[in-house]
Amino acid sequence: MKPTTMTHLRQLKDQNKKFATITAYDFSFAKLFFDEGIRVMLVGDSLGMTVQGHDSTLPVTVADIAYHTTAVRRGAPECLLLADLPFMAYATPEQAFENAATVMRAGANMVKLEGGSWLADTVRMLTERAVPVCGHLGLTPQSVNIFGGYKVQGRDTAAAATLFDDAKALEAAGAQMLVLECVPVALAERVTQALSIPVIGIGAGNVTDGQILVMHDAFGITGGHIPKFAKDFLRETGDIRAAVRAYVHEVETGVYPGEEHSFQ
Repeated sequence: MKPTTMTHLRQLKDQNKKFATITAYDFSFAKLFFDEGIRVMLVGDSLGMTVQGHDSTLPVTVADIAYHTTAVRRGAPECLLLADLPFMAYATPEQAFENAATVMRAGANMVKLEGGSWLADTVRMLTERAVPVCGHLGLTPQSVNIFGGYKVQGRDTAAAATLFDDAKALEAAGAQMLVLECVPVALAERVTQALSIPVIGIGAGNVTDGQILVMHDAFGITGGHIPKFAKDFLRETGDIRAAVRAYVHEVETGVYPGEEHSFQ
C-alpha cells in the first residue's frame, strides 16, 4: 500500500469526500487503526492528559512527543503522521526549527502548531525548510490559562472574524492543513469553504473535510469531563475494531458528528 500523502487529502477535499483521523500514542493501536481504515493519525499533546494523567497538556515535552511518534510510526508505516509541538516548543522560530527537526526525525510527516496569524512567519520559515505544518485554531488547549478553561471559541462576530482571518493567514504562510476545535458549525463551514487546504474538525460539526477524535473519547474511556463532541463508538459496537470501522464510516458518510455533538 502506498503511503498516504497531502496530495491524497487535497484530492479528497476537491472531491468533497470526508476522511477520519484519530490520535494515537503507541505501536499496537496505530497498527489497529491503520488496519481498520484510518490513514491519518496525530501524536497529540493530549497524551499529557490521557496517558500521563496531568490536568492539562502543558507538562508535555518534545521528548515525550518524539517517543510516542516513534512508536506510532512503527505501527503504521504508511500513515500520514502528524505530531504536536507542545507548549513553548515554538515560542521563537529557532525553537520551532530545532523541535520540529526532532519530531520529524522520530517519524512525523507534519508538525501541528496552535495559534493564529502571529505564527505566520514561523509557518513560512518551517515550510521553506521542508517541514510541513498543520495549523490549529479555535479552542487551543495550550492556551487554557488564557481562555480560563476549555470553552467554545468564535461565537461572537469579532472573534469569528479574527479566527477566519487567522485561518487565511496560516494558509497564505504555507500551512498545508488546519484543525478547528470547538467552534460554531457556521464558522467552521465558512473557513472550510474559504481554504484550499484540508480542514479537520473536532467539535466543529460535520461540515469540515475531516474529523479527528482523541482515541480515548472514541472508546468511552475518557477520565473526567466528557466533551460534547465525543461519541462512544465502543459502547455501540462492543468491539474495538468494529468501533473504529463505525467511526470511519460515520465520518465518511457525514453521520458523525451529529447536531448533538456540535455547537451553534
